[in-house]
Amino acid sequence: MQTQLWKVDPNNIDQEIIAQAAELIKRGEVVAFPTETVYGLGADGLNPDAVRAIFTAKGRPADNPLILHICRIADLSRIAAEIPDQARQLMERFWPGPLTVVLPRTELVPDVVTAGLDTVAIRMPSHPVAQALIAASGVPLAAPSANLSGKPSPTRAEHVWEDLQGRIAGLIDAGPVEIGLESTVLDLSGEVPYLLRPGGISREQLEAVLGEVRIAGEVEDQETPKAPGMKYRHYAPRAPLYVVSAETSAEIAALLQSLVNEAQRGGERVGLIVSEETRAFLTVEAAETRVIGSRENLAEVAHNLFGILRDLDQTAVTVIYAEGFPPTGVGAAVMNRLYKAAGGRLITP
Repeated sequence: MQTQLWKVDPNNIDQEIIAQAAELIKRGEVVAFPTETVYGLGADGLNPDAVRAIFTAKGRPADNPLILHICRIADLSRIAAEIPDQARQLMERFWPGPLTVVLPRTELVPDVVTAGLDTVAIRMPSHPVAQALIAASGVPLAAPSANLSGKPSPTRAEHVWEDLQGRIAGLIDAGPVEIGLESTVLDLSGEVPYLLRPGGISREQLEAVLGEVRIAGEVEDQETPKAPGMKYRHYAPRAPLYVVSAETSAEIAALLQSLVNEAQRGGERVGLIVSEETRAFLTVEAAETRVIGSRENLAEVAHNLFGILRDLDQTAVTVIYAEGFPPTGVGAAVMNRLYKAAGGRLITP
């Protein structure tokens, strides 16, 4: 398959390009496009065959549900059987934006979108290109992150091209994304709100609107997750990754120095992902060191994470040690992605 590549200025959108991409979607094809979170892999969310093409392109497990993306509140009633007051409060506060809500679905939503569940995940992205494409397509777009399943999510069009060129019909390149981590997913299908996946909207922000928000437990092997990112190893670079956490930057640096020395004695080529503060304490030289941002600016850390993981994939490192961050605010989303990328491997003093 030949993949059509379009470049679009998000501040001055070429509507002819959007029309071409929308035409592909109407024909049941798959097109990658930017959102404010990460690049998404979009298809007609009401066409089962088109949705199956997403799973094929990504190599995604069929029991991993997708998010439907809309551009108007009026579109909700087509796909959500119930819209509780809590959902409306959150939509008024955070939509369009990086918040996905899980609600009871209508019969119009194909089983392949929801992995057979009676709920559907829905989001209204704020990126102008995403909004334009959804509007021109005339249907909700089913869209997971536009990467091969398990790899770090794409924050630039080059990442999508690297993974999916020749596997999808089109790619709209509108430059780097704003946030860099996938959306927050909140289950509102029951009496109590459950946070299924942390993201760009923090638990603290949600609780400021709703009151208590509970954290969903781990998904067992035989269970179907209610949202993407809950069950399988995700976001992983090629080299094994370990999360290294301690109370202070000095303690983290001391632990990293010991780990690097030991790994290098064993013939490993080490990659490090560290904050500005921890980097200042390091005296050991790793093969590849990447500064992800400041511990005082976790939004910056979140924005840089996936790009750094993909950057290290272009090197010859054989093991990666990544600094852990406080799990508050957007830091909870950063740590969620790091734990998933590491397969739960954590090193502490």
